[in-house]
Amino acid sequence: MLKAVYLAHSGFLVDTGGPVMIFDYYKDTPRGGTLKDGVIDASALKGRDVYVFVSHIHHDHFNPVIFQWEAWAGQIHYILSHDVPMRTGAVRIRPGETRTAGDAQVRALCSNDEGVAFLVKCNGVCVFHAGDLNWWHWNGESRAYNDGMGQHYREQIDLLQGEQIDTAFIPVDPRLEDKYILGVDYFMRRVGADHVVPMHLWDDYALCQKLMDDPAAAPYCGRIVSYTHRGQILEL
Repeated sequence: MLKAVYLAHSGFLVDTGGPVMIFDYYKDTPRGGTLKDGVIDASALKGRDVYVFVSHIHHDHFNPVIFQWEAWAGQIHYILSHDVPMRTGAVRIRPGETRTAGDAQVRALCSNDEGVAFLVKCNGVCVFHAGDLNWWHWNGESRAYNDGMGQHYREQIDLLQGEQIDTAFIPVDPRLEDKYILGVDYFMRRVGADHVVPMHLWDDYALCQKLMDDPAAAPYCGRIVSYTHRGQILEL
């Protein structure tokens, strides 16, 4: 069974039963913490085949500490968005590209904020991590701005039609107020996934339950995965 560990914000460890994927890790506190605290330590990676993904350079999605993990993992592969400083041996990926890293096939979509979103196929599992690609509709912004953001998001998500996605990690941001559901709703109706995990919550974990209770989410509410704290294990 696929499982994930919520690390912080948009950061997750996905355990495929073989290789481990880590997305957008940034919060390495508390010092001396372990995976149960949402912190990657040596015991989490020892002897494992690890794939580390950075969707973009924003401070809440990237921490250079990830490059210290080479000393812990059995094998480690870094897949970095084109805006992240290059690391020797890493795979750099741009929107529209499909690259291979180890046994993983990685496809990048173009974010409408910064960097990329990832579609990853590895060990018989297909995972989508949206990074900061979202239907960003901000109350108070101009209609032209919001329409452009929405159009970009829809065009990128439509590129995934036909993919059989096991788990999708999609932003559900409380700052969008009543428009918080637009991105995840469009994704689930147009593409879908066996499980969808809200992220980018800014610690507003009640938003998971709000999403599950939202009438708009009724067709897929049983596939929404909720969580309440860092280090929580999610059965997928």
